[in-house]
Amino acid sequence: MRRTLVCLVFGLAAAAAGPDAAEATRWKARAAAVTITRDDWGIAHVRGKSDADAVFGAIYAQAEDDFFRVETNYLTALGRMAEAEGEGRIWQDLRARMFLDSGEMQKHYAASPAWLRTLMVAWADGLNYYLSKHPAVQPRVLRRFEPWMALSFTEGSIGGDLERVRLEPLRAFYQGTEKGREVAAAERWAFPPEPTGSNGIAIAPANTAGKKALLLINPHTTFFFRSELQMTSEEGLNAYGAATWGQFFLYQGFNERVGWMHTSSNVDAVDEFLEEVQRGEKGWSYRYGEERRPVEEKKVTIAYRLAEGGLGQRTFPVYRTHHGPVVRRTAEGRWVAVGLMVKPVEALEESYLRTKARNYKEYWQAMELRANSSNNTVYADADGNIAYFHGNFVPRRDVRFDYTKPVEGWNPATDWQGLHAVAEVPHLLNPASGWLYNTNNWPWSAAGESSPKQAEYPAYVEQGRENARGLHAIRVLEKRREFTLESLMAAAYDSYLPWFEQPVREVAAAWEALPETDARKERLRAQVAALRGWDLRYGVDSTATSLAMYWATQLRPGRSLPEPRPADELLGALEAAARKLTEDFGSWQTAWGEINRFQRLTGDLQQPFDDAKPSTAVGFGSGMVGSLASFAARPWPGTKRWYGTSGNSFVAVVEFGKDRVRARAVTAGGESGHPGSKHFNDQAERYARGALREVYFYREELKGHTEAEYHP
Repeated sequence: MRRTLVCLVFGLAAAAAGPDAAEATRWKARAAAVTITRDDWGIAHVRGKSDADAVFGAIYAQAEDDFFRVETNYLTALGRMAEAEGEGRIWQDLRARMFLDSGEMQKHYAASPAWLRTLMVAWADGLNYYLSKHPAVQPRVLRRFEPWMALSFTEGSIGGDLERVRLEPLRAFYQGTEKGREVAAAERWAFPPEPTGSNGIAIAPANTAGKKALLLINPHTTFFFRSELQMTSEEGLNAYGAATWGQFFLYQGFNERVGWMHTSSNVDAVDEFLEEVQRGEKGWSYRYGEERRPVEEKKVTIAYRLAEGGLGQRTFPVYRTHHGPVVRRTAEGRWVAVGLMVKPVEALEESYLRTKARNYKEYWQAMELRANSSNNTVYADADGNIAYFHGNFVPRRDVRFDYTKPVEGWNPATDWQGLHAVAEVPHLLNPASGWLYNTNNWPWSAAGESSPKQAEYPAYVEQGRENARGLHAIRVLEKRREFTLESLMAAAYDSYLPWFEQPVREVAAAWEALPETDARKERLRAQVAALRGWDLRYGVDSTATSLAMYWATQLRPGRSLPEPRPADELLGALEAAARKLTEDFGSWQTAWGEINRFQRLTGDLQQPFDDAKPSTAVGFGSGMVGSLASFAARPWPGTKRWYGTSGNSFVAVVEFGKDRVRARAVTAGGESGHPGSKHFNDQAERYARGALREVYFYREELKGHTEAEYHP
């Protein structure tokens, strides 16, 4: 692979030429048909005559709030981050380009339904119109958006299937070397990675005081990952919720009749296939049954920004079999190809159509597109239905093979055999329990005794286990009646931390078993007493929470429930936790709120943190220890305090009446990505306290709560 200096014309080729007359006329007509109302939290309520008008206005409003994040998401999806950030992003871009080819996307666009093309044109128009009206905004790379680009980013969740393909082995295969990662000191001390995911809860009318279905929408993502907005048209669209920056559908939200919450799924939707390859006169080939097939080879050129200015480029030969692109080799030298979902048109259709579903049947019909590979869905509606849908892209496989490991690609029996229908994977409708939930755990406890039965499904439909948040959800849901919007909100912030039940018992027993001559008996007396006397509930004033959380980072909880630990490990971790707390704060008896903080100082993707600058105390903590309200925090370079970067990001509770929907919500920080805006951090206090604000869903509810109203 050559490193070549490329003329800046490469970059300028993407520069925006002025719109032609027809385009300018179309933009102005579309803008005149759209009204954006900003409420007193800065949230955009977009109204248009057509769905395309609403799409145009929604993406324009997103660009107003945070064009930087909109562009970044498409640079990532299109495999063009290196053009903005340099050579270090080449491997991320190569991975994206293995699965997304711009030429293929344009063909998909041309073949997509007319109604969807209309929306994609409106999407591109909204972004291009925004750039034309805001010449001071300088895109890093994308100076013009084309309608087909919308097909590159149809996965609204954080960490989609593509991120299952690890970059280091990819680099090792295509470059021949593998570099390690320098780990920061704070990470070495503890801090296992926080599991990404979300909480969804649905309550049936029989279990509510108002006899109306309730829904909790609680995604756990990196902060500032989505825009909160409303989209309304005269063609039946009226949806409210969270849109991932740059997308024209509401990823998690509700309309007047239906609500949907996505949680990261453990369904097996990504498989690896071992390939037996050999090189001949005509290039590489691979064995498949009794035949040999040619390995497809395609040159992929990645442009990247040079430190001295301008762009360089590197070209790679990307290899592919019928299973998918080759992404790594095993220790024995075998090539490994990856199969995952590539259905951009169906994925975008499904994502949009569910926002317009009016009932369970229509929502199911959208799900039958089977293009949601990485998410489960918790559902509720105005007819009183509650439901659970498992991830709906589930390839049918031969159960003789273990797909948790790479399978023999040369054996045709390992090939995917089409997709399971929605009815063939775990699902629930109106369980007898009167409630259901998902916390990125398995579905076998989703509704207590009414849950799907694991034995009825092939193992590959679910590869997860129970987790501490799952146990917590059951605790707050079972045997409860008379739920209200307010009590569901309280349940979502219930302060119990169930992961600690077993470790606290075990460390107390380990300490009791120490002989009086052991020096640890006296050194840990007060700490063990603090944990014994703790009610296992977090609180900003709780010193036991601080000790427990420092202790947990030493014990490194994983995605599942705690397992018994040796006595010396439990006691040693507790001693280390107390010592670290004392080093950092002067005493191990430091209130949790002094340590655990929310801070937003800049609009950067990776926020800086500063102990000397204002921040907000947060009581809730890591989802790994069972905090339903998740806040993944740790110290950062130069800080003693822990600052959160992911977890609760958008939270909403919704009540579905026959004639009216009612909701409350909160967004981490605020709606705007601009530090100079009053809506940059105006929800921080509410966010930290779990004090959700009223959602202004109906036009009349905006009266007295309108900050601005305008056409784009």
